[in-house]
Amino acid sequence: MSICHFARADANILLALKAFAEQKIEKYDVSWYVFRRLASQGATITVHKRGNVMSLDQFLRDRMNRNFKHRACSRSQTTGLRPMLLAIIVMSVSLANADEPEPIPLTMVDVDTTVRAFGAGGDGVSDDTEAIQNAINAGSTAIRLPRGTYRISKPLVVDLDKVGVTSIVGDGTARIMMTGPGPAIRFVGTHQGTASPKTVKSNVWQKERMPLVDGIEIIGTHDEADGIEAVRTMQLTISRVIIRHTRHAIHLVERNRNVILSDCHLYENHGVGVFLDNVDLHQINLSACHVSYNDGGGFVSKGGNVRNIHISGCDLEANVQNVLIDSDGSKYGTAEVAITGCTIQHSGGPGSANVRFIGANPEGERCWGLVTIANNILSDVETNIDIQQARDVIINGNTISSGYKFNLRVEDSMNVVVGPNVLARNPPYRDEDTCDNAVLFRNCNGGTITGLHVHETRRTEAGIMLDACRRFHMTGCTVLDCDNAGLLLKNLEDCQITGNMLRHGTATKEKWQPMIVLGGRETKIAP
Repeated sequence: MSICHFARADANILLALKAFAEQKIEKYDVSWYVFRRLASQGATITVHKRGNVMSLDQFLRDRMNRNFKHRACSRSQTTGLRPMLLAIIVMSVSLANADEPEPIPLTMVDVDTTVRAFGAGGDGVSDDTEAIQNAINAGSTAIRLPRGTYRISKPLVVDLDKVGVTSIVGDGTARIMMTGPGPAIRFVGTHQGTASPKTVKSNVWQKERMPLVDGIEIIGTHDEADGIEAVRTMQLTISRVIIRHTRHAIHLVERNRNVILSDCHLYENHGVGVFLDNVDLHQINLSACHVSYNDGGGFVSKGGNVRNIHISGCDLEANVQNVLIDSDGSKYGTAEVAITGCTIQHSGGPGSANVRFIGANPEGERCWGLVTIANNILSDVETNIDIQQARDVIINGNTISSGYKFNLRVEDSMNVVVGPNVLARNPPYRDEDTCDNAVLFRNCNGGTITGLHVHETRRTEAGIMLDACRRFHMTGCTVLDCDNAGLLLKNLEDCQITGNMLRHGTATKEKWQPMIVLGGRETKIAP
C-alpha cells in the first residue's frame, strides 16, 4: 500500500500526518477528524491494495467494518492502528521496487501561493528581485506571477539542485522587467551526461527535470540584459513566453539536453532570438514560434557540439541571419538538422541569409551535415539558402524567391540532393531590378539535382551555374526566361547532365543560349 497523491491540504494537518508517520505522537494527537478535514479541503488520497485503487476514506471504512472500532486514536490507543496508517501515509520502503523513483516532497505552501506572498509588489516601480528570489529559494511551490510588472535588477537564479523541480508561470498578464545586466532568469543544473538515461544521475530526475517557464513576458531595459539563460539543464521547457528588448532572448550555454521551445514570441532584441553559444546540446525543438527583428539573428548556433535541431512551423523574419548554424572552429560541430514548414524572410541587408549552414571543422574540412530543408517559404534576403563546407544535405519542396544575389548557393560541399523546389519571381513583389535570384553550385563533390524549377534569374551568367563540380547528376529540371543562358557548366568532372527543359520566351539566339559549356572532362551532357 502506498500514498498516491496529496493536494491542497492544510499545512497543520500535513504536519500532523507526518508526525504520526514518524511516530512523534507526543507532539500531535492524530484523530479521525484529520482525514475528514483533509477530504473537506479537497485533498486527494488514494490507496493501492492488491491491485485495487480506493480512496483513503473507503479503505478506512472497509477496515472499520471488519471490527475496527470507530474511535479516536489517542496516545494510549495508537499501538494497533499506527502500523496500518503508516503504510498508507508514507511510501512503504519494504514494498517499493529498488528502481522506483523517490516521491517528490509534498509542499507545505498552498499551491495557489504567488510571489506576492513573499513581498513582490508588481507595480513596476519597486525592486522585486529579492522577493522573487526568496520565493525561488523557498523551493516549496511553483513561482506564480499574477498580473503586474515585476521590476528586477539582478538575475533570478534557479539553482535546481538546491530548490528542486521548479516552474515560473503566469497567465500571460505578468511582465518581468530586467533593468540590470545578465539574464532575467538563469536556470542552473548539474547534468553532465548525455541524453542517454544511463548518464542521468538520480538527483537530476528527482530535483532538476523539466524546468519550466510559461505564460510570462520579459522585457530588458539594460544593454546587457538577456531573457532566459540555461546551463547544465535537462528538459528545459519554455512555452507561451514573449521576450523583447533584451540582448539574447534565450541563451543556452555550456551543456544542456532535450530542450523544447514552443509558442513563443522572441521579438525585437538587439542580440539573438535563440542562441546556442558554443554549447554541448543534443535535442532541441523550436516549434510554433515567432522569432522576428532580432539584430544578431533568429536561431543561431555557433561552435559547440550540437545534434538534433528541429525547427518546425515557425515564422522567422527580419533577423538578418534568420537561421545561422556555424560549426567553424568546432571539433564536434553541428549535425542532424531539420528545418521544415516555416516561413523565413527579410531583411535584405549585406550578408543576410534565411538559412546558412557552415559545416567546416577546425581544419576547414567539410565535415558536418545531415541537414534537411523542406517545405518552407523563403524570400527577401541576399542569399535565401547558403550551404558551405557541408555534407549530406537535402533541399526539397521549398518556394524560394527574391534573393538579392542568390536564391540558392552551395559551395565546397558533398553529397547534396536538391529536389523539386520553385525558385521563381513573383510580379507583385516588383523585385526585377533588385533581386538576381542566382543558383550556384561550386566546388562540390557528389550531388543530385532533379525537378528544380528556376524562373527569371537576372544579371547572372545563367539560370543554374555549376562550377568545378564532380560526380553530379542533373536531370528533369526546368529553367525558364533567365538572362544569358539556361545552364552554365564550367570545369565539370564525371558528371551527367540530361533531360532538362531550357527555354526563353522572348530572347533572340544572339542574346541567349540554352547551355554554355566551358572545359571539363568525362562528362555526359545532353540538354
